[in-house]
Amino acid sequence: MLEKCLGVRKARQLYRFFRHCNVTFLCLLLTIIVLRGTIGAGKFGTPEQDFLEIRNHFSSRKLSEPHHLLEEVKSLSPSNSNSFNYANFDYKKFYYDDDTGVDVELSSSSGLLPYKLGLKVVDWDGRRENWLKEHPEMPNFIGEKKKPRVLLVTGSSPKPCESPVGDYYLLKSIKNKIDYCRLHGIEIFYNMALLDAEMSGFWSKLPLIRTLLLGNPEIEFLWWMDSDAMFTDMEFELPWERYEGYNLIMHGWKEMVFEQKNWIGLNTGSFLIRNCQWSLDLLDAWAPMGPKGKTRVEAGKVLSQELKGRPPFEADDQSAMVYLLAKNKEKWGEKVYLENSYYLHGYWGILVDKYEEMLENHHPGLGDDRWPLVTHFVGCKPCGVISDYPVERCLKHMERAFNFGDNQVLKMYGFSHVSLASRRVKKLRDETLKLDEVKDKQGIEATKAS
Repeated sequence: MLEKCLGVRKARQLYRFFRHCNVTFLCLLLTIIVLRGTIGAGKFGTPEQDFLEIRNHFSSRKLSEPHHLLEEVKSLSPSNSNSFNYANFDYKKFYYDDDTGVDVELSSSSGLLPYKLGLKVVDWDGRRENWLKEHPEMPNFIGEKKKPRVLLVTGSSPKPCESPVGDYYLLKSIKNKIDYCRLHGIEIFYNMALLDAEMSGFWSKLPLIRTLLLGNPEIEFLWWMDSDAMFTDMEFELPWERYEGYNLIMHGWKEMVFEQKNWIGLNTGSFLIRNCQWSLDLLDAWAPMGPKGKTRVEAGKVLSQELKGRPPFEADDQSAMVYLLAKNKEKWGEKVYLENSYYLHGYWGILVDKYEEMLENHHPGLGDDRWPLVTHFVGCKPCGVISDYPVERCLKHMERAFNFGDNQVLKMYGFSHVSLASRRVKKLRDETLKLDEVKDKQGIEATKAS
């Protein structure tokens, strides 16, 4: 009996020993975890913080990730920071794309395969003609004068500008284009999507134009216009009858393009292209120099060697068009109209300082150097960091150009900017405006025709 009692006693002692060992080991483990977290953070927390730290360490990864994201959101909340403001906020935190600034050498960029905008389109003229017959409510020519249906296309980067002032002037630029289109019965499309990652920068317009031509068979002409170009003659109507039989209308000079092969013989910042098979073939021939990387760099060397006055830099769409037309005049030349009787593209450096002289001596509706249809801010790049001209000068002149065009719209309603440098407006007269002074005649005609 005594021996039995001694055995039970020893068993209980062993049980207590192992139980104390387990508790001691658990306490040691928790202490190490807490010390590791607090020392790594550079400080010791309160008992409540230590408890949260222990709980987080034992939580699953699925639970810890939302907690981490929640902490980030709280840190950005204005209620948790008195110093929050838009000037200090880094908008790039919102963007998680793969644009690291490093060009990826794809097969087309490495010279293994020629670049293509897409599958070859054949018999587009016939297919488009059949579509128009099946949809008589969507004619490609409208009104009594059979004016071609036009789609003006422009756009900007999917990302915000490097400076808020850049976005501000992009907004002014699109407002300017909307006003002109409304007055002339033109449809407008604003793009912010990069449809082809290889065709970045000034080449991005090519896949966009091709997509819109195929997606809008009712459009007779597509009018491309850069985001840094503004309409400065709101009354000028393009001489559409002049372009019958032509498929591409660009500002330029025949001698400079076909004879001199001058890289500035034409401008691709504002041009019209007809919706037809010829145009699709031209885009296919234009595009192979555009993919970023090795292809664009090597093509730039060829263009600088072949074209007069071109500096050494990577291939651009304007130089490529001059090269294409000069090398294949027999194939493309007959359908290209190089316009210089009015300013389909007008260089801002020689126009903006003359606005007061124009106001004093001329009137809108001329479209040429007396009152330019388009003022194009080539080289200013208001959305970027680096500009070819002083930023202050560019922004000052863009403000003047916008107000110069905007005054022609405001005048119909009895208002005008105080000056070309001011955003403020003044009333021109107090008497009640007549209806026929305010209404958009061309817009109404276009509405009736459609």
